[in-house]
Amino acid sequence: MSHETFDLSASASAASSAPSDALAPYGWDAQWAAEFAPYAAQGLVPGRVVRVDRGQCDVITADGPVRADTAFVTPHDPLRVICTGDWAAVDPAGNPRYVKAYLPRRTAFVRSTSSKRSEGQVLAANVDHAVIAVSLAAELDLGRIERFLALAWESGAQPMVVLTKSDLVPDPAALSYLVQDVEQAAPGTQVLPVSSHSGEGMDVLGAILGEGTSVLLGVSGAGKSTLANALLGADAMEVQEIREVDGKGRHTTTTRNLLRLPGGGVLIDTPGLRGVGLWDAETGVGQVFSEIEEYAAQCRFHDCAHEAEPGCAVLAALSSGELPERRLDSYRKLLRENQRIVAKTDARLRAEIRRDWRLKSAEGRANHAAKRGPVR
Repeated sequence: MSHETFDLSASASAASSAPSDALAPYGWDAQWAAEFAPYAAQGLVPGRVVRVDRGQCDVITADGPVRADTAFVTPHDPLRVICTGDWAAVDPAGNPRYVKAYLPRRTAFVRSTSSKRSEGQVLAANVDHAVIAVSLAAELDLGRIERFLALAWESGAQPMVVLTKSDLVPDPAALSYLVQDVEQAAPGTQVLPVSSHSGEGMDVLGAILGEGTSVLLGVSGAGKSTLANALLGADAMEVQEIREVDGKGRHTTTTRNLLRLPGGGVLIDTPGLRGVGLWDAETGVGQVFSEIEEYAAQCRFHDCAHEAEPGCAVLAALSSGELPERRLDSYRKLLRENQRIVAKTDARLRAEIRRDWRLKSAEGRANHAAKRGPVR
């Protein structure tokens, strides 16, 4: 699971008098301790969930690692199922041990599943940094980066984009151009080119991740496992070669694991994501496209759709070349997708969308009739 060796069969007695000392490297602080006080009064002990697998989870407690059953924290709502990064309340004895509850999450990285039920899935909890790994060995997909960033901003974590395999772009000018492209798609986000092989940028990345909890995200072949190994200083994650045909990699990480970094902080490594559907991420989309939101605030009408309305500042910026057409297309696409997801669980919004469709349909028929002229 990680570069550390855990004896999950070891017994975990009651928490020590100073659990903060043992759990501080995993993110435990005075605020978590205060929130845990009611559970401590029940004789439960705190622990950080480092892995969840088939109804059980591995938890780091002040007395060491334990494996616990999650039967008490498996509600019907998938957004409330315990996940890697949660702070759990564990019974200190019993066979099997149980996680009786988990503390409210400070942040949560959520995506929509591929399920037709349009459920949300929490990938990681209580994350401070969302690290989006993008490989320079393949052509940049700026739209995908924007999608990851929208989810990252919505989670409450601070996102950053790490461009892996920078050693494959030996021309400094070409590398600078690629970084600028990503920076344009990621306003307010640090973009860092790194190479796990040459070491470029790794000291900067290690310093950033040295405090708090970070989650490593990206598609298969993005170099996440190699990056995790470099950060850990050990071959903790299996690495497989990239297919030469399409530049894609195989899934080397099959579960989400929380790993302690030698320089401080902890890292949650995730499997390569084939899909990153939005899940109620309107705020995150607005953050990614902050320049469009600023233009929109200058539109003549507060409900401007930025399509053909007079006095639209967004369209004016598009015409002047200040706003790239690709950015506006991506913005519209993500907003539409997010609206569809929210509408599936929000009856009021569904009704509003249907009303808008009827109005636009009526306007379209009226415009078509006007173009044809009066019937003779």
